[in-house]
Amino acid sequence: MGKDSYKLIANNKKARHDYFIEETIEAGISLHGTEVKSIRLGQCSIKEAFIRIENGEMFIYGMHINPYEKGNIFNKDPLRVKKLLLHKKEITKLVGKTAEKGYTIVPLQVYLKGSLVKVEIALARGKKLYDKRADIAKKDQQREAQRDFKIRNLG
Repeated sequence: MGKDSYKLIANNKKARHDYFIEETIEAGISLHGTEVKSIRLGQCSIKEAFIRIENGEMFIYGMHINPYEKGNIFNKDPLRVKKLLLHKKEITKLVGKTAEKGYTIVPLQVYLKGSLVKVEIALARGKKLYDKRADIAKKDQQREAQRDFKIRNLG
């Protein structure tokens, strides 16, 4: 495995459905040994996860990491709050943006980059119901066009 290898562990599809993604940032995450081993096995979920900024530090809540089978007493609570590792400058920039109405920070995916566990977080703006409907209609339209294209070219 090279230094620039990339392996996706967990993806948050719902975030892209519920929010307009403005900007993405790669963040490190503070983990214990058995948590890293469990993530390497793909035992991680960020479906219900969200991010908060407290005292100039970023934390991810609701990120579920299954306990490592061979970890016994060293296993930590699967839902414990984990600290995200970012530069102070990046955090202050995000604090300024989230102070604006409608902006939030959401985790998009967890992946292995070389030997390190990384979290891709995004500055996002919430979608209204009609925005979601428009997106669904657009996807349906594209799917229909793709189907017509296949039929025309195969027939």
